[in-house]
Amino acid sequence: MAIDRVKPLKMEGPGSGGTETDDFPTSADPSEDFLDCRGISIQYPAGGTPPHTNDETVLVSRDVSGNMTFTDSIVGAVKTLTDLLATGTGMTEAAHKIIRHIIHYIEEGPAENSYKKTTWTGILPASEIWYTTSGMTAFIYEKNYTWTGITATTIERKIYDTDGSTVLATATDTITYNGIFEDTSTRVVT
Repeated sequence: MAIDRVKPLKMEGPGSGGTETDDFPTSADPSEDFLDCRGISIQYPAGGTPPHTNDETVLVSRDVSGNMTFTDSIVGAVKTLTDLLATGTGMTEAAHKIIRHIIHYIEEGPAENSYKKTTWTGILPASEIWYTTSGMTAFIYEKNYTWTGITATTIERKIYDTDGSTVLATATDTITYNGIFEDTSTRVVT
């Protein structure tokens, strides 16, 4: 798509904050000139839907506290850059901490409605898989064990995306023992 790139005309001088003296309108230099204005209004493209109307619903500006602000007709409210950064992940830091804290206090499995299936190797668990439904088709969380005798030498944990099949992260614990008592554990997250 070809776009029309335009250069605004400028009149520059040390008295107005410039470093050069341009007494007559001159094209702004895109590699060095800053435009000095209250904000910008962004319009629909020609032939867009709705048609080009020269409205004031999409704005980039600055508030009295110095925050860069954004306004559009869809959100319907002025947002600062700080607001956008805080919600860019789809979750606020406070909401994330709440979920993390719940997870820390749940002894086993995910912190949501779920169903668990355990498979065994003799009397020891081989895997524990948590599913979204009792139909057990979409994974939430998986825990696999590797045993040496009666001690688990590796424990691998996988967390799945909401599609139930994409692995978001894997944490593998490698455990060493002093007799039958755990001595050290190393966790690698990928």
